[in-house]
Amino acid sequence: MTITDLPSPNFNDRKSPVRFVVLHYTGMETGQAAIDRLRDPEAGVSAHYVVEEDGRTLRLVPEDKRAWHAGVGEWCGETDMNSASIGIEIVNGGHDFGLPDYPDPQIAAVIELVQDILERHDLPPAAVIGHSDLAPGRKQDPGERFPWRKLADVGAAIWPFPIDAPSDDVESDLSTIGYGFSAGLPAVVEAFQRRFRPSAVTGKADEETLSLIRAVAEISG
Repeated sequence: MTITDLPSPNFNDRKSPVRFVVLHYTGMETGQAAIDRLRDPEAGVSAHYVVEEDGRTLRLVPEDKRAWHAGVGEWCGETDMNSASIGIEIVNGGHDFGLPDYPDPQIAAVIELVQDILERHDLPPAAVIGHSDLAPGRKQDPGERFPWRKLADVGAAIWPFPIDAPSDDVESDLSTIGYGFSAGLPAVVEAFQRRFRPSAVTGKADEETLSLIRAVAEISG
């Protein structure tokens, strides 16, 4: 894996060890526009890595520093997600620009990077989440077209096997998975569906969603 350093000034000191890896899409018209913003001192945002569409990987902030990528949110009770995570921005226009598919070379590079991070920090696949997971109702990235299943197949994320046991305590199971509820239950269900049931992002906990929630809770617990 070849990583090119392109430093951003937007970081400070971590306040806690790395526990999570957060995947984002850049959500801008071009990769260069996103990179420029992530390196702009006035923008006040950054990420540790950017993965371009052709698979080129850039390091903007050292992993031992606190990049400013997560914003307000919560996962597994942690509210300072910038301190507790490594942020990876994946060049993709996102919902504002048609939510394009992620090219294969880009996903291959993301997988290689995530696997390397998990190994070096001794983290489990469940530590890899989307921005939308930690910020339901506020963020949608990396979006419904991100191929989480491909990552899970190689141990770089989790994916549930279908079970015939729907959740009988939705909030408890979603909390076990890691979700916080400041945005309300429907927003959390929608975030869960965007990640694990992208074909039907409704915010309604129907039977299939309940079964998936229980399955993911079993993996996460």
